[in-house]
Formats: sequence, structure tokens, C-alpha cells
Amino acid sequence: MHTREEKLAAFGRLLDVMDELREKCPWDRKQTNESLRPNTIEETYELADAIIKNDKADICKELGDVLLHIVFYAKIGSETNDFDIADVCDKLCDKLIYRHPHVFGPEAERIEKGELTVDQVLQNWEQLKVKEKDGNKRVLSGVPDALPSLIKAYRIQDKARGVGFDWDKREQVWDKVREELGELEAELNREDKEKSTQELGDFIFSVINAARLYKLNPDTALELTNRKFIRRFTYLEEHSIRIGKPLTKMTLEEMDKIWEEAKKQE
Repeated sequence: MHTREEKLAAFGRLLDVMDELREKCPWDRKQTNESLRPNTIEETYELADAIIKNDKADICKELGDVLLHIVFYAKIGSETNDFDIADVCDKLCDKLIYRHPHVFGPEAERIEKGELTVDQVLQNWEQLKVKEKDGNKRVLSGVPDALPSLIKAYRIQDKARGVGFDWDKREQVWDKVREELGELEAELNREDKEKSTQELGDFIFSVINAARLYKLNPDTALELTNRKFIRRFTYLEEHSIRIGKPLTKMTLEEMDKIWEEAKKQE
């Protein structure tokens, strides 16, 4: 691994490269915060994809792409005299120090004595965010509107937990899951699409809540299932091509038999 001096030199090199690109490259020169935003979202998802694949080389590469965007936004900010990369780093450090009084403040010895649990640290974090000068004025105001719904639901529940709004025992959540499933089934039987949609949302929200309580990431779980389904369905499709029989001509029983074969290949 690299020394601190080598790391600082590498970051300085990145800043130098960014300066030169912004000055000399026609494409880089014309970029704005607005034009970069879609690419930033794409790069973030590519990083998330590399992480779920546990591809260390790809994680390193995608981290670089995300870092490029951070440096790019900071460069644009410096050109308008609003902020630069030093401001970005300083604000981050100030926030981390403020939100970790158990590390940088008078509560540090409580950690050494083992008096603070992870849950207590997270509760303190959320409370400090509400109190800080430029922080969130409400507990849930820090959840971005643009987050994907599944991730947003998890973050909403997690933030509510941070101020004590949670089940006393995690097993209690299953009564809620069963209740929401029953309400969904009832609305589906009535064939009321609007109310069924609302009840489906309530049911999914309760399942996400259960995942959170059992320390499972529902977004990761669903993505793993997506990938598993794609593998098995692709196996089924390729089998149909080999035998010259389109999927549309197969019976469900035939497809299910091949599907079971695909499961054994994993």
C-alpha cells in the first residue's frame, strides 16, 4: 500500500489533470453541474454494480470515476468562486468531527470503556444532524426525494429508528407484515386497483422494515434475486434455442423442468 505522502501526491496529480482538462479539452470545458448530473448517477450505479459483484479491480476503477465527478464539481465551484475542493474536504471533516463526539470530543473515553453501542452512536448521529446549524430541520428531511423507492423506504425507517421510533422487539414486525398482506389480498379480491396499489406499497414497506430489523439490505437482496432470475431464464432460453423449440411453444411444465436444471447448475 502507498504512504501518506504518495496518497497526497496522487490526489494533487488528479487536481492538476483536472485543471488541464478544464482548460484545454473542448468537452470538459463545456460541462456544467447540470450536464454532469446524469453521468454522475450512472457512475454511482456502476460502482454499486461492481460492489455487488465483489470485483475489486472494477471497484477501484469505478471509485476513480466517482472521484473524478467530485473533483469536477469542485472545479466548477471554484470557477464561480462559490467553493473549491478544500472547502468540500473541510466541510466534510468538520461534519464528521461534530457528529462523532464519542471519538473527537469529551465522550471519547466512553468508547474506550465500551459504554457506547453501535445503535447508540447511530441515534446520536441522527439527533446531531437535526441540531447542527446547516443540518436537516426535520428527522426525515435528509432523505433525498430522488432516491429509488426501495432504498428510500429503508432510509426513512432507519432515520425514524434513530430517534427511537421502532419496534421494541424485531419479532413484532411479522404481525405487521401479515396484517399488510391480509389487507392487500382483501383489496385484490375487491379488484380496486387504486387501493390495491396502496396496500401493495404498505406490504412492501413492511417487508423492507423486517429486512432492516434483521440487518439485511433489501436492495442488495432484490438485486441478487434479479441476477439469479436472469441466469436461470437465460439458461432456459438457450436450451430452447439448442433444441429448436421457441419458449412460446413450450408448456409451463417443460419450462419448469429446464428451470430446475438451471438451479442445479448454480
